[in-house]
Amino acid sequence: MTRARFDALTAARYRPPALESRPRTPVNLEEVFGKNVFGLREMMATLPKPQYKALLSTLQNGTPLDPSVADAVAVAMKEWAMERGATHFTHWFQPLTGLTAEKHDSFLEPASDGKALTEFSGKELVRGEPDASSFPSGGLRATFEARGYTAWDPTSPAFIMEGPSGAYLCIPSAFASWTGEALDKKTPLLRSIQALDKQARRALALFGETPEPVRATLGPEQEFFLIDEEFFFRRPDMVLCGRTLFGTKPPKGQEMEDHYFGSIPERILAYMNEVELELYKLGVPLKTRHNEVAPGQYEMAPVFEEANRAADHQQLTMAVLKRVARKYGLVCVLHEKPFQGVNGSGKHLNWSFGTPSRNLLEPGETPHENKQFLFFCSAVLKAVARHQDLIRAAVAYAGNDHRLGANEAPPAIISAFVGDQLWDIFEQIAEAGEAKSSKAGGLMGLGVDTLPPLPRHTGDRNRTSPFAFTGNKFEFRAVGASQSISFPATVLNTIVAEALDEMSSRLEAELARGTAFDEALRGILADEARQFKPIIFNGDNYSAEWREEAARRGLLHLPTTLDALPYLVSEKNVALFEKYGVLSRRELESRYEIYVDRYFKTVNIEGETGQYMAQTMVLPAAVRYLEELLRTAEKAKASGLKAEGILATARRVEELVDRLVEKIDILAIQNQELGGDTVFSKAEHMRRNIIPALNAVRDVVDRLERVIPDDYWPFPTYRDMLHVK
Repeated sequence: MTRARFDALTAARYRPPALESRPRTPVNLEEVFGKNVFGLREMMATLPKPQYKALLSTLQNGTPLDPSVADAVAVAMKEWAMERGATHFTHWFQPLTGLTAEKHDSFLEPASDGKALTEFSGKELVRGEPDASSFPSGGLRATFEARGYTAWDPTSPAFIMEGPSGAYLCIPSAFASWTGEALDKKTPLLRSIQALDKQARRALALFGETPEPVRATLGPEQEFFLIDEEFFFRRPDMVLCGRTLFGTKPPKGQEMEDHYFGSIPERILAYMNEVELELYKLGVPLKTRHNEVAPGQYEMAPVFEEANRAADHQQLTMAVLKRVARKYGLVCVLHEKPFQGVNGSGKHLNWSFGTPSRNLLEPGETPHENKQFLFFCSAVLKAVARHQDLIRAAVAYAGNDHRLGANEAPPAIISAFVGDQLWDIFEQIAEAGEAKSSKAGGLMGLGVDTLPPLPRHTGDRNRTSPFAFTGNKFEFRAVGASQSISFPATVLNTIVAEALDEMSSRLEAELARGTAFDEALRGILADEARQFKPIIFNGDNYSAEWREEAARRGLLHLPTTLDALPYLVSEKNVALFEKYGVLSRRELESRYEIYVDRYFKTVNIEGETGQYMAQTMVLPAAVRYLEELLRTAEKAKASGLKAEGILATARRVEELVDRLVEKIDILAIQNQELGGDTVFSKAEHMRRNIIPALNAVRDVVDRLERVIPDDYWPFPTYRDMLHVK
């Protein structure tokens, strides 16, 4: 019989080998950072000058890659990798699973004399050929149409992945079918970066500048839970679903507010140190780490990088978080809502764009006078107002449905927070055609002479807003913790490219008619401010009043994945993606089908797992306890005792057992049904039938957990999982 309390003792006493005392040697961060990355320094040191200059032009200016460069790069890359112990190489790509994929090939090539050589050609560098039919394709590839290609992405540097038994070279790559259609997350992201660059350069030219390359930048904050593996692997729901399907609120959750930014426990800090070191070697610029709100929850975040590299680094971050955890007897849980009743995990996506010399969303000291900033910021708000449906669809999947709208995440109504200063400026522009002043932040005194006065920001932060301006960037707070950031970033880049295109076209037309630049710009900004005004909301996004107000403003409320996903393939959004060459109709429709299928499979697995756990673990435990109660009552009566309390408890357990059997039977019928022949009808069956049936089972199971003795309960409880570190 499983005795959960003994598991807690085992976990609390466990000290992983990685924590054993050993001499600590100083870490030279400057030497470690990028150690396993074939970056610009390595290229400059190993490539002939003409090839290096050609490659540098591709990296910095986006010029097409000269095929003759590939052979030189391949030779240099192989020598560099083998010096670091690599024996294999792989095209590292991001299929539509949301994870990464790799197929390893050896550098070894047999020779005719029975010996072997190490070879790596430009052809092998530029192109790989994995099977395209075994990844999600949404109909773009069938089983009998298997050919797919990986294509080297020179804008994201190759890197070495190290392990206890060796190392291998990873080459970041795009993944496409034989027909040329994108089967991955990277290709549309690169296309969207290109579209934003083109339109932003065009806008800068209208302001009289010699346009530099414009790049989207990302800084994703990663939240996660760390659970002792002693508990994790005793919970089938955690193993199969990534979250607990059952579990009653512990006596202490997060209500004492003592975990957030608290002192990081020794075991967790050692884990974080190793995660950072591994990621520093890979060139990932992690900057912050801290305890998050819920017990057992933490966050790590990097500084900003160009969007493509940031997306690659985010995938590496999730992989390293998971891999290193096992060395410390932990499991890293990235699900958006692993525990009911405490905060879930997000991945706040800080997004901006700019040239190598400046951020185009930097307002400056007097933003009302910063015409460029007002133009670019207006384009972002215009894009959010027009495409609230698409922004919501970009973060729509089953895991995120548990989180959006709860007290740790924004609601499923897309709005933008701009703060008091910007709100005042746009109000002035909308009403009078221009802004004459900017609210000042000033200094904040703390009432203690020895403490320095602090500069006060011109606006507060709003943690309930899905899309918040936070000084010189927008923070997209609705992205889920387990999600690839590539598609949300693709959406933001594309919709802002469209807004810049339209605003630039109008400005060009006004200038062609002889309108003075400042006058034309004032008119455009005033019109746009009036149009995007309904999307701006600086208040409490959780309030019922806001839901009512949002409805009056005509904003969409799309609470579930299946409410949001159909907007992905609306004619408006198909036209948007096709116009800017980011996704064709066929590519977009394939993603819609894949996302619906993922929703169906996720909820189906949860339904089956919930039925299994309730039927084979909880129900037998409840019956055993009932049997013990009845035996005890019988013995008590034989001894002349009334046993009223024992019998009352037995009746309560019996009622719950009967109710549990009833709810399990309903769930079993629904699990067997599956909901039809199409993935869309199956997904709808999951939403309408499986989720309510599973919730009904959970209600009874959680009631039983409060009644059944701890040593009868068949799996670890929230009390143990959240508080044993």
